[in-house]
Amino acid sequence: MSEFGKVAVLQGGDSAERDVSLRSGAAVVSALRSAGVDAHPFDPAHYPLAELKEQGFARAFNVLHGRGGEDGTIQGALHYLNMPYTGSGVLACALAMDKVKTKQVWQAAGLPVAPSIVARRGQPVQYANLLRELGGKVMVKPAQEGSSIGMSSAASAQELEQALELAFQFDNEVLIESWLSGPEYTVALLGNKALPAIRLETTHEFYDYDAKYQASDTQYHCPAGLSDVEERALQQLAEVAFRGLGGEGWGRIDVMCDKQGHFRLLEANMVPGMTEKSLVPMAAQAQGMSFAQLVVAILRHSES
Repeated sequence: MSEFGKVAVLQGGDSAERDVSLRSGAAVVSALRSAGVDAHPFDPAHYPLAELKEQGFARAFNVLHGRGGEDGTIQGALHYLNMPYTGSGVLACALAMDKVKTKQVWQAAGLPVAPSIVARRGQPVQYANLLRELGGKVMVKPAQEGSSIGMSSAASAQELEQALELAFQFDNEVLIESWLSGPEYTVALLGNKALPAIRLETTHEFYDYDAKYQASDTQYHCPAGLSDVEERALQQLAEVAFRGLGGEGWGRIDVMCDKQGHFRLLEANMVPGMTEKSLVPMAAQAQGMSFAQLVVAILRHSES
């Protein structure tokens, strides 16, 4: 498709999610080429971004996951180069990459989230008191990592101490959330409109890195098993949450239910995975869209 010119598929990078990004990139390059797009892989860990212009690229399809690619950094650089790129802009990506800031924005907008406390490296933590305050069991998350990296649960003071030690290996700020025991859903957005919701089912305690990328027994239900009213309510919640962060083009919102069955927003993904096990392509397929059609649609929303 000559309308796009020469397209750089940004992949790899140097974040903790490099391997997943390389897999996403390979899938996107193949799909774009099958649709007639002049697409080429480009790894910023190996080449300076200035070469995008030198090599004659007209726009960028960004599948750099994690820090550097999903936090506003690459978006700002591409904007400076005056190169159109897929996905959200600098501010939306910076907010969404930071789970603490994301939660603060959603809370300020009156959107439903789980009770939580922020821990910072070097500050004392009263483990038993914190657990009591958050209901006895918690999920511990580094503020700025994706793919469930550095995440773990805790139901005792000792487990919480260990979970924080792990999380602080990845970040100086950690989000500690009340444990949500209901089903987990994810809602992909394309052109700022929600695609069919997917319900995730894993034999693991939670949807961790292994369940996402390696396990063979993780199940994905689309349709998600919700009533029409519940499905639309979940889609509307995802659309409002995405817009609230300034999201554009495409992305994904993760949601869980509490024990009363109420939806609680978890996090936003502005550069979701695009591997063979990824969720956005699965949701698009449920709406009758092939992987090639999906990547072309995402590319059409690219901005500078």
